[in-house]
Amino acid sequence: MKKILLQTTITYAKDDWSIERFSILADVLSALRDESGIKLFQITVRDRDNLASGDDRVLSKLDESDFDELWLFGVDVGGGLGPLDCAAIGRFRERGGAILTSRDHQDLGISFCTLGGVRAANHFHSKNPEPDPGRRVADDTDTPSISWPNYHSGNNGDFQRVELPRPVHPIMRNSANSSGCIEFLPAHPHEGAISVPSGERHARVVAVGRSAITGNLFNIAIGFDRNGQGRAVVDSSFHHFLDYNLDPRAGCPSFVTEHAGSGILEEPQALADTKVYIENIARWLAG
Repeated sequence: MKKILLQTTITYAKDDWSIERFSILADVLSALRDESGIKLFQITVRDRDNLASGDDRVLSKLDESDFDELWLFGVDVGGGLGPLDCAAIGRFRERGGAILTSRDHQDLGISFCTLGGVRAANHFHSKNPEPDPGRRVADDTDTPSISWPNYHSGNNGDFQRVELPRPVHPIMRNSANSSGCIEFLPAHPHEGAISVPSGERHARVVAVGRSAITGNLFNIAIGFDRNGQGRAVVDSSFHHFLDYNLDPRAGCPSFVTEHAGSGILEEPQALADTKVYIENIARWLAG
């Protein structure tokens, strides 16, 4: 049985995006079975827990653990990863450990800029902005307090139709649909910016979204295949995995002021596609 660690980059705070708000994700992963009915994954969920050094109690020794996958949610605006954490995560991948990283708008998850291997794939407002200066403007204008990058794929609680580069990547396949592909994922008013790092030959864009405001295309997910280390998936927004976006009745922190939709509750395929996306990522990362 493979072991997956689901972790945020903040210490626990009830009125924030703590790991308890990813319970549907944990349940979906815990329920996965192989053809014989054997459980595939053992799931551990935790928020950041700092040592006196400022590094995390688990991440700083991740390479010495028996975890096979790390799903790291960048919900911080700085200080989310310490130097020992980053070094250990790097060694974790070198020994074959796989990772998923997911952040959000502006500078949310900016600690990923110190994370080896996938850091260049993440573009923020104050660090490593998108290479095209024309992209360094607000896409979502409904929430002026949130600056770029902030691609508007729809309201929380609604869904977006995704576009898939060919050939279709394994994490975007869904045999239950006539297209054979995942067609919908949760929407969010201000998704982050990601791209394949320059010169990276072992990574490609696997899903693309389109802004509901400007029509601009933006990358939703990038897959990094093996290159002497574990696989990785870089995702543009942790809202693709949150309880609030998979079921808006779950509620959200008090600082979220945007209107919530209910499309994902009204279109069964949207939630089904999202769960297949989760399952596919776990299986692909596991090899």
